[in-house]
Parts: sequence; C-alpha cells; structure tokens
Amino acid sequence: MRASLVALASLAILCAASAGIAAPKQHSKQRNRPEKFPQQLDKNISWQRDAATGELHLVTAGDESGASAINAQSSGAALRSLTQMVPVTCIVSAAGGEAVPGLRREDFRIFDDGVAQPVAYFDASTQPASVALVIDASPSVLPDSDEMKQAADALIDSLAPLDRAAVVDFSAHTYLLAPFSDAREVVRRAVDRIDVRALFGDTGGSNIYEAVYLTAERLFPGRTGRKAIVLLTDGEDSGLGLTLDPRTESVHPGQPQNRLTFDDVVRALASRDIQVFAVSTENRPRVMTPEWLASQAGQTLISPNALRLGIPAYTDYLAELVRRAGGQLYFLNESSTVAGTFRQIAEKIRAEYTLGFYPRRPGGSTAAPGWHSLRVEVVGHVGVNVSNRAAYYATAPPR
Repeated sequence: MRASLVALASLAILCAASAGIAAPKQHSKQRNRPEKFPQQLDKNISWQRDAATGELHLVTAGDESGASAINAQSSGAALRSLTQMVPVTCIVSAAGGEAVPGLRREDFRIFDDGVAQPVAYFDASTQPASVALVIDASPSVLPDSDEMKQAADALIDSLAPLDRAAVVDFSAHTYLLAPFSDAREVVRRAVDRIDVRALFGDTGGSNIYEAVYLTAERLFPGRTGRKAIVLLTDGEDSGLGLTLDPRTESVHPGQPQNRLTFDDVVRALASRDIQVFAVSTENRPRVMTPEWLASQAGQTLISPNALRLGIPAYTDYLAELVRRAGGQLYFLNESSTVAGTFRQIAEKIRAEYTLGFYPRRPGGSTAAPGWHSLRVEVVGHVGVNVSNRAAYYATAPPR
C-alpha cells in the first residue's frame, strides 16, 4: 500500500459504514491498529461465470459478507428491474450542449426494443446524486495528473449540497480513497492524496475497465436516486485485451470464460443505471464531434473502420462505454478552463431526469432474459439531444 496515501480520519470510517464498504480487518504495516483508507478493491478477488446464464460474478476469497452480499444485491436489483420497474436516467441537452431543465413526464417517450412503453415513474432531479470520481493514476497520465486533480476539485465544488461523492484511483490495482460522503473536505483530501509517482511500483498496466466495474459493484449497491461515474483517464486499458475486433468485447468458445470483459462492465453499469461521464486526457479525434457521436447512437462504434477515421482503439472504447451506459464524453484539453468543463458535468448531473417503466410485451408477458434496447425521445422540443443507456439487461430467473 502506498505510503503517500495515508489513512483518512475516523470520519471516513463512518462514511464507509454508511456506504456499505467495510474497513479491512488486517493490520497496518506502520501501526498496530486497523487499516483505514485507501482500501484495495481488487484484493483477493477472482471471477466466476455462470455457465448457464453467462453472467459474471465477483468472488472475494475469505469474504463471506462482502462479495457474496454484493452479488446477492446485484442479482436482486437486476431481478427487480425485470419483474417490477426499469429505471432510465437520461440527459437532455440543447444544441449548444447545455442541459435542458423544466421538462415534464408528458414530454418523454420510452421505447423498449422499439415498443412504446408508458412512463410509470418520473423524477426531475429532486433526489441527491451519488457521484464516484474514478481517476487514472497510472504512469501514462503523469503529465496530466495535476490537471486531473484540479478537474476533480472543480467537480466537487460544483455538486449540489446534498450530493454525495466518492473517490477511487487506479493503476494496475484499484483503491477506494473515500467512500460516498457529502462532507466536501473528506472528498477533497482524498483527491489531494492521489500521487501517480507513488504507483510507479504498482506494475501490471492500467486496468481502467476493471476499476469501473469494481466501483459499480462495490460502491453502488443499495444506492438510490441519480448515479454517475466520472472517469478521468487517457483510455489506454491494458487489462481486457481490447481491439477494434468487436469479438474482443466478450468471451467466446475457445477462450477462458472466468475473466472480466467489456460487456461485463457495461452490464454492471446498465443493471444499476449508472451513467458515465468519461473525460479523456487525449486529443479528440477530428471526426468524433458531438454531432457525429449523436448520429451513431443506434449502432456500435467498435469497428476496424475506426482506424480509417483516425480514431484510436482506446478512445473508441471510451466513446462506446458512454454510448452504451449513457452519459457523455469530454476531452480535458479542448476547454478553455478545466473548471468550466466540470461545472458543465455537474450541471448535467443536476439536470438529469429519471424515468421508469414496466417492461411488457403484447399479451402481457415480461421481457425475456438478455439485453433489450432502450430509446428515449423528447417530443415538442426541437433540436434537443437525449442521452441514456442504450439497453437494459434482464437476468434469467433463479434456477
């Protein structure tokens, strides 16, 4: 564990308990008392895929109350979505990118696999948001690390008073620095302790998507209201073996089955309706304008054609993550001020709408297990763009 990331004060322990993240029971190397934060989220974990359903489960060695409880909560949440209501968080933006507030239930239409569904639930951003800052601390982002920390501080300053924020950083491993808290100083101190140089010895690459998956599975169970991950990274993941061949997104015959894939990450986000605001430290590919991204809303971005368009694979996957989970993609170096970009993200989170519907098919049957496409439209407002997760995942009934 890094010496530069010292344990937070006892207030962080109380926050951890309220967020459902228990402090480790092992002893600190420096003092004979329980370790606090940072907490390594990928410690002693393994992956197990259900051969019948294809669903991946997170297993933590010797932690009967941790991973097992999390998996039970995860399965329960997904089943509730199938048998009761599917929540859909969406962002409505004007042509200039600013959020559109003040819409009503009757302004929205939801389509499940192309079939219109009645809007059974509507909330116009009245509940507090849970926002997890997931910050790349791998060696490749060293030139941008100070600016990334300034960006995180700007976002914290812009959140609504009752919103809760958590802080995670990662390189080869993933560390929880502060669990969800509305105490801004606790969150700021956690951001200030991020030190890329301290992780130079954390060898094994940069596991971006594993960090996102662990954040979704370890921090968000039981949380209600609007949920978002703000991911700051260069996008260069070295853990999943992703290429512009779409087959690398998932497992297929002849490959190891008990491993994390890009599809598993998206499934975890979709099952909890967590939107992703990805902020890349790389340059925006010339073709990847907001208008171009909006035009690709109904189809995958992962294709060998991306290289011909001048889109690196790692940026293509960040855009695909956002397309499928809902949210938006930003580029850190194209804004005149870092604070301006992150104020815009906070504004988008504050202006999110949460809709809900009961998935029904002709004849009254429920949606079959598997992925189902989602589309949200706003009627009566010209020139607006709606961003929401591209699909929801209905799990198979328990056997």
